[in-house]
Amino acid sequence: MLLIFFSLLYVTHRNAALESSFSESSSKPPKARKTGTTIAGIVFKDGVILGADTRATDDMVVADKNCVKIHCIAPKIYCCGAGVAADAQITKQILASNVELHTLNTGRPPLVAMVTRTLKQMLFRYRGQVNSSLIVGGVDVDGAHLYSVYPHGSYDKLPFVTLGSGAEAAVSVFEDRFKPNMELEEGKQLVRDAIAAGIFCDLGSGSNVDLCVITQAGASFLRGFDKPTTKGRREGSYMYKPGTTAVLTKTVTPFCLDVIDQSVHAMDTK
Repeated sequence: MLLIFFSLLYVTHRNAALESSFSESSSKPPKARKTGTTIAGIVFKDGVILGADTRATDDMVVADKNCVKIHCIAPKIYCCGAGVAADAQITKQILASNVELHTLNTGRPPLVAMVTRTLKQMLFRYRGQVNSSLIVGGVDVDGAHLYSVYPHGSYDKLPFVTLGSGAEAAVSVFEDRFKPNMELEEGKQLVRDAIAAGIFCDLGSGSNVDLCVITQAGASFLRGFDKPTTKGRREGSYMYKPGTTAVLTKTVTPFCLDVIDQSVHAMDTK
């Protein structure tokens, strides 16, 4: 409790110092911008299934319609990222590098719990300044594991998890249809429907559904597993014939312009 108290006290003093520096320089601090993502995962009979949408947003602008939000940390451990895209990307790169160094040092394959602990310690070190929420899922010698890690370093271990701005819609699908020891096809369809619920109910989520199935045999990344939304076809014609709109007034103004031949002018000057 004392550690949490002093951490919050430090963050409070730091924010006050930053705000005072902005006021002294007559500049405004940056405003928070909304981002959108729907990521989810479940533990099924033989392993873990992760899912994510493919829309990257910058406030109200769709920056990328087909980005990758599921990344490999180890051969049988993957993670999904939500939050600021740059923060999530660099966090996953640093995590994968540290896990690889740990594997080379110990000579043993990594555990999902070790990967999650490394991640939450790194995020807690920055006290939430790294705006990245991640779902870590994988299979190791102890079985299948699924964790959700939040920007401040807190985490949960659950049989199904969702994160992102579309998490409320996705978790409603899980709470209604999830059951232990699901078969592979049933689990894939459940995760697909959960991500699709986030796509349809959240403006920041959209485009396609990516899945990643992780078992003891290995991982299979299903890029573009489903496309719940497609661009509609324009049925009618919106071109109007000339004369459709009446001309109320008409004024003709002559415009006189003297054109000088530059080549002749150059010869005269010589």
